[in-house]
Amino acid sequence: MSHWTRLSPLAATIPPFATASALLFVACVMIRNMTGIDWDDATEYVPAVVLAVTIPFSFSIAHGIAAGFITYAAIKLVSGRFDQLRPAAGILAVLFLAKIVFMGA
Repeated sequence: MSHWTRLSPLAATIPPFATASALLFVACVMIRNMTGIDWDDATEYVPAVVLAVTIPFSFSIAHGIAAGFITYAAIKLVSGRFDQLRPAAGILAVLFLAKIVFMGA
């Protein structure tokens, strides 16, 4: 048994209304950074919107980030602007996609 599973009953004692304000604050801080996105370039804003929407609907920050990287690389490839994709972003997109395909979401 791992150390974290022993702490889960303790975490369950914290009521949702106690954490809601912290989650709202984090969401506001994250949304503030969306102003730096180039809203005139669909290859830039579509992956950001996919990421921002996937996080709450999947209940997973990791799945949202994976969706954002995969969408970003796919849109750059399809639009013929693959040269604008940085190597690290491309590698992460491939790794996230491989994880989803071979290990499930």
